[in-house]
Amino acid sequence: MRFDVPLVTGRLIKRYKRFLADVTLDDGGAEITAHCANSGSMMGLKDPGIKVWLTPNDDPKRKLKYSWELLEIDGAMVGINTSRPNGLVEEAIEAGRIPELMGYEKLRREVKYGKNSRIDLLLEGEGDTRTYVEVKNVTLAREGGVAEFPDAVTARGAKHLDELADMVREGHRSAMVFLIQRDDCDALVLARDIDPKYGEAFDAAVKAGVEVYAIGCRLSADEIIADRAIEVRC
Repeated sequence: MRFDVPLVTGRLIKRYKRFLADVTLDDGGAEITAHCANSGSMMGLKDPGIKVWLTPNDDPKRKLKYSWELLEIDGAMVGINTSRPNGLVEEAIEAGRIPELMGYEKLRREVKYGKNSRIDLLLEGEGDTRTYVEVKNVTLAREGGVAEFPDAVTARGAKHLDELADMVREGHRSAMVFLIQRDDCDALVLARDIDPKYGEAFDAAVKAGVEVYAIGCRLSADEIIADRAIEVRC
């Protein structure tokens, strides 16, 4: 995925109210407020002064003229925009970078299923062959080289795991794909201390037959590509 417009750089002042971030732009030093499309805690990624990359936009209907895309911390590039993962995983599947999810005739996004939910990606093959794919964006890394999910309590995430397990019981395939949007990790673990109930739901889903994959990203100010398998240690 290439960015549609050149990104602009700045330094983070603060992130607050979950969806807002104040930034000092490098070019000219103006202080602006950017949209932060990330509902997680962003643990370890909010230190004042870190370098950030923003997408500018000139849509008169948008109140905020910048969206926060990337940051750099301890030499690692991290993608924090949670509107990106579904598209990145879709690209990876279509490019054959997740071999276990290849061979389907159709891929659809945001399809209704389960208990008033929408699946991130639905893969459909011949007959009634279906694989339900849930995508989670991962940015937390408290130990060098090891990504963790979640970074906050997520009852919604546990519900998604339950519904994936239900699809397996109905005779379909289900898969959880963790997208590691940082370039310094080669393994994934669950942050069970942060959300024990998510860990329990994860274990139950795996026991029911839900498949689990993790894929890492190559990130730059020009593009983000999900391009390498990450070891799952959950």
